[in-house]
Amino acid sequence: MSSCWGYEACNGPDQWVQQFPVANGHRQSPIDIVPSEASFDPKLKALSLQYDPKTSLDILNNGHSFQVTFADDTNSSILTNGPISGIYRLKQFHLHWGASDEKGSEHTVAGKKYPAELHLVHWNTKYGSFNEAASKPDGLAVVGVFLTIGANNANLQKLIDSFAAIKTKGKQTSFANFNPATLLPGCLDYWTYDGSLTTPPLLESVTWIVCKEPISISSEQMASFRTLLFSADGEAEQSMVDNYRPPQPLRGRLVRASFQ
Repeated sequence: MSSCWGYEACNGPDQWVQQFPVANGHRQSPIDIVPSEASFDPKLKALSLQYDPKTSLDILNNGHSFQVTFADDTNSSILTNGPISGIYRLKQFHLHWGASDEKGSEHTVAGKKYPAELHLVHWNTKYGSFNEAASKPDGLAVVGVFLTIGANNANLQKLIDSFAAIKTKGKQTSFANFNPATLLPGCLDYWTYDGSLTTPPLLESVTWIVCKEPISISSEQMASFRTLLFSADGEAEQSMVDNYRPPQPLRGRLVRASFQ
C-alpha cells in the first residue's frame, strides 16, 4: 500500500483515483444513508459481537488516524450474524474526525454529518489471513458507530489518555485489556450495504454495518483527538483533523435496514 496518500488538497480523496483507479468503482464507501430510501429486511439478524479484552494489543499513530490492533490468532473477538454468514475476526479499530465538532464522520445520514465515526474492522476467517480476505467481495465487515457531542464518555478516556505517547506518525504503545464492546451503542439496529475500504487501497470487499444509534463524546474529549499529528517527529507539525473521505455515489446499490 502506498504511503503517499493523505487528506490535503495535493494528496487527499480527490486525488486517490490517480493511484487507485477503483476509487471510481461501483461499490465505494462511504455513502449518504437516506433512511426513507433504505429497505427494511426482516431476514437480517441481530448483530452478535463477542470481544475479549485480552486480545487488545497496542495503539498506533499510522499518520492517518490512531489504530488499536487486536491479536489475530484467536476467534475470541468476533462478529457473527447480522447481514453476514460465518465468523469475522476483529483486526483493528480506528476513528475519523473533523477540525470542529460540526463534521467529521465519513457516512452521513440524510446529508447530516456527525462529529466523528468509529470503525471496527473484521475479516472473514474462511480466508487464510486478513490480507487475503481484504481482496475478496465478502472478505471484510466493518461496524460503523457515529459519535455525537454530549456527555463525557469514560470508555473513550482510556484511548485519549494514550494519545501523549502516540502524538506523531509512527509512534506506538501497548494498549492492553481494552474491551471495544464498551464503545458500542445500547441499541444495535443498523443499516447495511456492500461497499469498500474508505482509505487506500479502497478495496471493494466490505460489508458495511452502520449503527443507527450514536454514542456520546464530550466536546473536550473531541478536542483531544485534534492534538494528534499527521506528521512524524522532525517534520512540520500537521494537526490530525478532517481525516475522512466524502460520501461516494450509491450507483444503484441497495441499503437495507434491520429495523422499521
